[in-house]
Amino acid sequence: PLPEILCGSRGILAVKERLKKEVAAMKNQFPGFRPGLVVLQVGDRDDSNLYISMKLKAAAEIGINANHIRLPETATEDEVLRRIVAVNENPAVHGLIVQLPLDSINPINTEKVTNAVAPEKDVDGLTSINAGKLSRGDLGDCFIPCTPNGCMELISQTGVSVMGKNAVVIGRSKIVGAPMHDLLLWNHATVTTCHSKTLDLAEQVGRADILVVGAGRAEMVKGEWVKKGAVVIDCGINHIPDSSKASGKRVVGDVHYPSAIERAGYITPVPGGVGPMTVAMLMKNTVESAKRFLQTYTPGKWNIEYTKKKPQEPQPSDAEISCSCQSKPIGELAREVGLFSEEVEPYGRSRAKIRLDALKRMEKQPDGKYVVVTGITSTPLGEGKHTTALGLAQALGAHLNINTFACVQEPSPGSFFGARGIAVGGGYSQIIPLEEVCLRTSCKGQIVLCVYTHVFVQFAFGMISHVYILQALFDLLVPLRKGQRFVSPAQLNRLKKLGIEKSDPLTGTEIRRFVQLDIDPDTATLFISMVGCAVQDSGSLENEIMAILSLSSSEEEMQQRLAKIVVATNKSGDPVTTEDLDVSGPLAMLLKDALKPVLMQTVEGTPVFLHTSPLADIAQGSPSVLADKLALKMVGSKGFVVTESGHRADIGLEKFFNIKCRYSGLRPDVVVIVATVRTLKMHGGAPPVQAGLPLPKEYSHENLKQLERGCCHLKRQVENAQAFDLPVIVAVNKFSCDTDTELELVCGQARQAGAFDAVQCTNWSEGGAGALALAEAVQRAAKLPGQFRFLYDTQIPAADKLRTVAQKMYGAKDIELSPKSIEKLVLYTKQGFGNLPVCIAKTHLSLSIDPMLKGVPTNFMLPITDIKANVGAGFLCCLTESVSFILLYL
Repeated sequence: PLPEILCGSRGILAVKERLKKEVAAMKNQFPGFRPGLVVLQVGDRDDSNLYISMKLKAAAEIGINANHIRLPETATEDEVLRRIVAVNENPAVHGLIVQLPLDSINPINTEKVTNAVAPEKDVDGLTSINAGKLSRGDLGDCFIPCTPNGCMELISQTGVSVMGKNAVVIGRSKIVGAPMHDLLLWNHATVTTCHSKTLDLAEQVGRADILVVGAGRAEMVKGEWVKKGAVVIDCGINHIPDSSKASGKRVVGDVHYPSAIERAGYITPVPGGVGPMTVAMLMKNTVESAKRFLQTYTPGKWNIEYTKKKPQEPQPSDAEISCSCQSKPIGELAREVGLFSEEVEPYGRSRAKIRLDALKRMEKQPDGKYVVVTGITSTPLGEGKHTTALGLAQALGAHLNINTFACVQEPSPGSFFGARGIAVGGGYSQIIPLEEVCLRTSCKGQIVLCVYTHVFVQFAFGMISHVYILQALFDLLVPLRKGQRFVSPAQLNRLKKLGIEKSDPLTGTEIRRFVQLDIDPDTATLFISMVGCAVQDSGSLENEIMAILSLSSSEEEMQQRLAKIVVATNKSGDPVTTEDLDVSGPLAMLLKDALKPVLMQTVEGTPVFLHTSPLADIAQGSPSVLADKLALKMVGSKGFVVTESGHRADIGLEKFFNIKCRYSGLRPDVVVIVATVRTLKMHGGAPPVQAGLPLPKEYSHENLKQLERGCCHLKRQVENAQAFDLPVIVAVNKFSCDTDTELELVCGQARQAGAFDAVQCTNWSEGGAGALALAEAVQRAAKLPGQFRFLYDTQIPAADKLRTVAQKMYGAKDIELSPKSIEKLVLYTKQGFGNLPVCIAKTHLSLSIDPMLKGVPTNFMLPITDIKANVGAGFLCCLTESVSFILLYL
């Protein structure tokens, strides 16, 4: 009788149907989920293309999301390894195949590349780890190579039991022969491995009940060698000459099929035998990998480990707590929160900059909930706003198991020697390690020097009208290269601004207009002693650059903003910008790395972005837009991002909303206002608190009347936050001298003022556990429908914007514009800057301009003494009498 032909294409149908059902079950359990497969190819071999098309087609039929990555034949080993690492780290991919051979003109170590595939995604089963597990019999904890696995599937279709049979494997390759031997052995066959050097090959084949051939030699096994009734599995693919074929050759196996078919009980044809089943096993392994992934997968949840610290008594100092905490390696934390290694640039063990490619990769993901933490007008000792923000993030993340990111500012230079020190947070709610908190950019001085130099050259030589001097300066600015002028994009923009539609050649008049900036010395915002300009400190420029860094959402936007920085006005009243000086490009290059958010962690292992430090007095004073945007994508739709505003609700929160949110497009969900009993006592009439001195005795004794009087200030700040139509939660930061009665009084007053809730917090001494009540209140408030709105429309006159902020946020009667500020407003409106948001620089120690006035001052005027157009940052900085120019030096 003729043997049964083991056709892989028939057997694959049953396998595919089973896999389709398994994929459908995954989708039902996790809507939107699909097993993912990537095939990585180097070069463009026709045979590889054929095999890959078969795999992609089979994947599509089953419901697997398959992608083909093809690298050119010029690809290097490093390029291949980088692609493999990227796929390894992608949670949407569960199987990775490196198509062999690697067809590159460059030397590539195939074993190194194969072993670079993560074992849990090695659906080809070719890594040393999977091979080792197979060799020791751990079949349930590894991926079996697809060809041997397909052979076993074909054998099982015969109904012949492998147990106790004599099996012969011809070939010892890592892809077929070696794993086939192990697979048969652990299925209880008696296995003999043969190869081309085996002396008694015919005799060995003749004893085989099961014969598997994968030697890669055309028709080496003769039919007369085969035992009567044996199961013959031919894995060979060989081409031999055949003049009857159009191609001049035909495909044969390692077994001489015409003669073997006379003796075998079951036999696989070539082609059409093992090949289709191999593809089916590849799909099976991919589905199995996806099933294993789902065992530890919770939709939208990070697989992160937190470190919950047990507080010590008495509590150590912040520095001692930081030193006692072992921070997680930053690369490990990055992987846990979904970042790829190519997106992470480590700076030591505990911090890293995150490449902006990560935001582009996640741009289609939904945002999480956005919580902003602010405070009331505090004592010089602070309210613990940073500590509360970090404690809230720890409570949501480490204790409620919600994806949570904290975004905070770098400490400003001015705080280094102040009461708060350099730490961000404190106690058991701080960023660690403390000594590495500040990763500041050192390029601002270079930027200012660069601008100084350009302004000096342009100003000094621009005053000289001699044609030879003008031509010489033009040749320096627009050099000749190979007989042609090289004109930068910034210079083209300047020509366009001047109404000159060409770049070369220019007339003498056009050269003069291009070269001479005609700067009005009285308007220069830079110190240029060599030419005797009226001066103001470069700190305003440095702070505008930091504000630009904080408000930019991309490198392109940052460069556009840098190009708009106004450094002076010409004698015609037109602004002179950094683009006119042709320095916006170099500035962007210097700030390119500074634009990347810095990843660190809290005491409990909650991820934190520490990024930028624009001053809250003369800028928006909050963490960067990029840090917030990236964090919102990373936490997912059910996660939370806890960010902060500079200073208090009347100053910092207003700027956060009207400047930062206006430009970022982000809309917060909840506002948290931090308050303390001691600060409210101060607003109720207690003596002033001075940094570095003991607290007056009034703060350590219960005085409910004084505290209740001070709560009028808390009520005003709650109303300020509610002006933006967001739910407000008051977090009362508890200190050891506070009594339960005092704390309950403050919480009650906050609720009467209209707060969504008011809770006590002890996160300084207890970490996230001390902010659990706050975290639960934030969760509830975040479920309310969002109705955020801005305080004013930017299209109204600047004076009306100032009046709106002064009256609605500070409680002022009206504003008083000095003659200088009126003159500036007229100029800026003429220059087209009148529709910018306003940034009022006033004292943060009172709602009024007098830092000694506490509580809720009324019936006062807000004097605006000067206005500066921070066009690059995108706001008008309006100075009041309460702000010393020393602020501009910070």
